[in-house]
Amino acid sequence: MSLPIAVLISGGGSNLQSIIEKMEDNILDVDIRMVLSNKADAYGLKRAEAYGIPTAALSHKDYSSREEFDAEMVRILKDAGVEAVVMAGFMRIITPVFLNAFPGKIINIHPAILPSFPGVDGQGDAADYGVQLAGCTVHFVDEKMDHGAVIIQAAVPAYPGEDVDELRERILKQEHRILPQAIQWLAKGRLSIEDRLVKLAGADVELAATDEKSLVNPPLEKGF
Repeated sequence: MSLPIAVLISGGGSNLQSIIEKMEDNILDVDIRMVLSNKADAYGLKRAEAYGIPTAALSHKDYSSREEFDAEMVRILKDAGVEAVVMAGFMRIITPVFLNAFPGKIINIHPAILPSFPGVDGQGDAADYGVQLAGCTVHFVDEKMDHGAVIIQAAVPAYPGEDVDELRERILKQEHRILPQAIQWLAKGRLSIEDRLVKLAGADVELAATDEKSLVNPPLEKGF
């Protein structure tokens, strides 16, 4: 049975597109019941509509508090039958009102190797720092920004003096691989948390081919 999910976005939705494509290829055992954005002009909404996926736009500016905004998001998602939430470029910090509605079932993609470079511009911050390795992280969401237990990470090389947009693209390519993989693990009930450590239940699966220009851990399975 497919896991009913919502995808939360604030912008272009390229990670949403990667999720949809894996669904179309029957690689992901999920059903996107709703794509919700806090910005009505987010291009990701058009991506969803092109596939007949229900969408909602909800401006946080129309609510007097974060809690009130989160409560309305919960109402919309629950009405759609959503059981798990994927934050894919959703530029909002959520409150316990939202966390408690989907306990242990909210994940986020961040374009840096956490705990380094949390916040709105992980790629740019990494480049400004002069790192030799950059990357991305999928993690469970808690009450702090970019803080929850790590599910999977990918690292890519960073080159001195390169245009930060080149680094962004290199990282984004890995985001499009590791986010669908983490979603599939969540959908199959293979993830558990002990203290801050995420454990992945084993399975007899074929691994994806290794990309010599990246490092991903845990390893990706075939199809991702």
